[in-house]
Amino acid sequence: MPGYLGRDDQVALVEAIRTVVQKAPLYVPTMPRTGKPMSVRMTNCGTLGWVTDKERGYRYQATHPETGAPWPPMPERLLQLWREVGGYPHPPEACLVNFYAADAKMGLHQDRDEQDFDAPVVSVSLGDTCLFRVGQNTRDGQTVSFKLASGDVVVLGGQGRLAFHGVDRVYPSTSALLKKGGRINLTLRRVTKPA
Repeated sequence: MPGYLGRDDQVALVEAIRTVVQKAPLYVPTMPRTGKPMSVRMTNCGTLGWVTDKERGYRYQATHPETGAPWPPMPERLLQLWREVGGYPHPPEACLVNFYAADAKMGLHQDRDEQDFDAPVVSVSLGDTCLFRVGQNTRDGQTVSFKLASGDVVVLGGQGRLAFHGVDRVYPSTSALLKKGGRINLTLRRVTKPA
């Protein structure tokens, strides 16, 4: 959904995420088994947060892995966005906050650590434009690439819920939203199956 969020919404979300980061600082996650650091820095908000490390791998947990504190609440505008575009009756439980510096990227992957694939994944781009790649439900499926600019929203749902996707590159200085540049990606997810 190109340009779904206008400039005022983008500015307000950046301020809300700054408040989140003050309570739950950005950190560098590591890959399972190898312990290789990822190129993005991340944090979370909501009742659960997605984390990864060498010892325990990919998972959701209720606390920040470095501070041990509970994740801060999700900003109301993100809950509203989920209601607007998610097409799912239950609220998201996790918002993964990824910060991409100019040289950061994210390899092709599926979001499959959740219990309920009926719920979509809703992704918000803020700041510098990136080259986003999305494929099919198998790693070797054909992919297409397109640019995501600040304010763009992507929903992976239905048959596309388990589509492989990633970020091949960031285009520096393509947005003035973040004072020092870079890109923030907010990924909203429902983790558990509703009772």
